[in-house]
Amino acid sequence: MIVELKDVFWRQKGRVILSEVNWQIESGQHFALIGPNGSGKTSLLNIILGYQWPTRGQVSVLGNRYGACDMQTVRKSIAYVSASLGARFHAAHAEDLAREVVKSGKHAAIGTSYHRFTEADDERAEGMLETFGCLRLADTPFSQLSQGEQQKVLLARAWMGQPQLMILDEPCTGLDVGGRENLLSALSALGRREDAPAMIYVTHHVEEVLPVFTHALVVKSGTVLASGEKQQVLTDDTLTRAFEVPCQVTWQSGRPWLRVV
Repeated sequence: MIVELKDVFWRQKGRVILSEVNWQIESGQHFALIGPNGSGKTSLLNIILGYQWPTRGQVSVLGNRYGACDMQTVRKSIAYVSASLGARFHAAHAEDLAREVVKSGKHAAIGTSYHRFTEADDERAEGMLETFGCLRLADTPFSQLSQGEQQKVLLARAWMGQPQLMILDEPCTGLDVGGRENLLSALSALGRREDAPAMIYVTHHVEEVLPVFTHALVVKSGTVLASGEKQQVLTDDTLTRAFEVPCQVTWQSGRPWLRVV
């Protein structure tokens, strides 16, 4: 089992953020986590990452039950990618070359100053960049990359550590259509690999749920509206309830497209 949440409830300052959440991700499954802003998506991620502790309920990730395991060890097997991660590199390591950013993923670090790397690490970093179609950017400072290129480099960084679980928190935020589709294409290629980690893709844009994602979980106001195979979950009714507007979903080549009717 990759992730297992049992009756997870979380209250903060008297406000219920998550209520009786049950979620299982099995090996071979890639999940899309969908919901409007403020629905509890980020809180769920923080609980899976071990940065927040539920008020009650059980959390197990990669066979480790939280509260009875070494969290540092667990986190080394989880990769996290978000638009905000790029901002952290901009703040402190904007002039780091793309290859250095990727290498930092081996230790889940921001920067490479406090770690040693081998020639094999250098070769692996180049391989990761090549996988995501950005080897030509290896010697370009991170600050000089486009936003889409930065996200690809961060994906390569995430895979550098050979994670068993990859969490993608709205990675297409701020990208134009071309940048978004290029990034999604790279994700598809990763997800089809035999050695791909399990993926959780967080978004409120249904059209970003690619064929490589097998399952979906829809949340609203901290509760689970539906969970299961994506075509059974991403329905007109469920998305209408989630976003509180009349939604119509059409499927093209295994990819959903949403319009308000």
